[in-house]
Amino acid sequence: MTIDIQIKKAKEKLNKFVNSIWFVVVIGIFILLKTILFYNNTIAINENIELETIIGTISFIVVMGCFLCVLPNRPRVIGTIIIDFLLSVMLFSDNLYYTYSNSVLSIAQFSNLQYGEEIISTLPMIIEMKQILYFIDIVILLILFIFKVIQLEKKEKKNKKQLTVKWITGIIGLIIFCIIGVQYIENGKQLSYNKDMQIRKSTIFGYHIYDFESAANIKRNSKYKNFQDMIKDYESLKEEYASEYGDIQYNFKGILKDKNIIILQLESVQEFVINKEINGIQITPNLNKFLAENIEFTEMHMQSYSTTADSEHSAITSLYPMENGMSFSKYYTNTYDDLFKIFNNANYYTSYMHGNYPYFWNRGNVYGRLKINDLSLKEQFDDLSENINGDLSDELLYKQAVQKMQKFDHPFISYIVAASSHTPYTLDGLQDRSKVNIDVGKYKDTYFGNYLEAVNYADYAFGTLIDELKNAGLYENTAILVFGDHNGLNMYNEEMIDFLQYIDEDLTDIDLKLNYTRVACGMKIPGVKDIKIEKTINKLDIKPTLAYLCDIQDGLSLGTNMFANKDFVCLNNERIITKDYYYDEDWYDKKTGEIINLEELEEEKKSLLEKYYQNMKTELNISNSIIVNNLLK
Repeated sequence: MTIDIQIKKAKEKLNKFVNSIWFVVVIGIFILLKTILFYNNTIAINENIELETIIGTISFIVVMGCFLCVLPNRPRVIGTIIIDFLLSVMLFSDNLYYTYSNSVLSIAQFSNLQYGEEIISTLPMIIEMKQILYFIDIVILLILFIFKVIQLEKKEKKNKKQLTVKWITGIIGLIIFCIIGVQYIENGKQLSYNKDMQIRKSTIFGYHIYDFESAANIKRNSKYKNFQDMIKDYESLKEEYASEYGDIQYNFKGILKDKNIIILQLESVQEFVINKEINGIQITPNLNKFLAENIEFTEMHMQSYSTTADSEHSAITSLYPMENGMSFSKYYTNTYDDLFKIFNNANYYTSYMHGNYPYFWNRGNVYGRLKINDLSLKEQFDDLSENINGDLSDELLYKQAVQKMQKFDHPFISYIVAASSHTPYTLDGLQDRSKVNIDVGKYKDTYFGNYLEAVNYADYAFGTLIDELKNAGLYENTAILVFGDHNGLNMYNEEMIDFLQYIDEDLTDIDLKLNYTRVACGMKIPGVKDIKIEKTINKLDIKPTLAYLCDIQDGLSLGTNMFANKDFVCLNNERIITKDYYYDEDWYDKKTGEIINLEELEEEKKSLLEKYYQNMKTELNISNSIIVNNLLK
């Protein structure tokens, strides 16, 4: 038998396979394997995939296959390839975004596509070779079609009985698909804030079905539709907190009355870099000195696995952020009892400064609607000579900020957002690289190494700010609250884990999850020195704390005074952090990293953990309803 005849027979067999229902079966197996790859790269990166998730995934793929089998030959093959391609793109995109932010994509985020450059700039650092497996079958099919190795038959020969069986199979598959879809939507509603749990319980396909439904019915799905219902539960919650956590750890009420206040938000500065060295040199010497001399908060946690805009939203409104900057991009016309309003009403001169243009994260519209006396975005600064990754360099921002503050009426409160330590951390545009004075050694030119260098520069610029304030005569009479906005690195960045394990050999998975949300934080209060506070706090606590320190009316806040005794904080994805425990689908002991068996726990502690959970749900429901339904208008 000649080679030509063998090739011809092979083509005939391949064409027969592609034009049969076995093609649907094989592609279904590929989709299953790619979905398992996705789970291993995301929700199961550090643990096993649950059997429930695998069974649910198989169920979705089987019923999709049944539905495809109803179609005539050509539409069936084309439909199978299209579905395979779309699901591959979905899994690949979800995988990339999870690597970037430990969260999967949502339909709501399509409104944020104009801000995608920050993710795009990070792609070279987060794409891995194994992710080509999402498209390997697509590439093979494309090659076979381009070289006309396979061709589609227009019709398939089937008798009446075969057609009846085919239609019955397809209809049954469609019905089962609808039943499963409805069930998973209901599962999603019960886990509406926790995407990882949604995926585990509903599969990645069920999550996206619920996500579409949720986006279409976001107002209807919120718990509180009117102010009266919301405020009743809010006041009940605040009364409980006042009763249980009302004792003040440090009595600083009114200590900042008539003092100037600077709120400084540092891009991506996590807590783990504080007081750490790399090759014998401190990563953040200026921050270390500032924290040692003033008040250091060692357990400040961000509110979401998301953006700088989310951090700003949490700080100025004392509400949880919506997903991925949505509070800024979609709900910017809302009314809140925001930071600028309460200080403006107390006769403070208010200002906000950021070294980017008004369109970026919609800040022009967001802050343009608030009671801000001086709004300075990039166009309001005179010197734009140094930009790092598109933003005014921290050093140049600070120097001009101090010049502006010298002209402000007193007392003033100024919110400054720095951005030089922004992903991808390459410091492109920095004119004098000697301002980075650490040697990252083996981490050089890695994402982690770049991060350390960017943070080191941000620290250098912070030192410049302190010097400028002293030279301008503003430092002594000004309170300064400084904090990182969110994580800078993926939860499981390999080089970071290597660095952390050098410091702590007994590092647990819970340690890594807490490290991901913990950001640097400290505060200077004139006359107060050398205090370290280790209780858990979060961005929601900033507004009520400043109101307490200045003895002014706060308004509605879900946060509490940082100097009081509330002993837990929450994230907007249903994580809870207390002094001893961490909740992430299960309760964990923070010291050991082990899951807590609630059945073996004494009733008092079990009741306490349940109360934490219920209060978390109440807080998230109140916050979500206020934003979605604009209940404070």
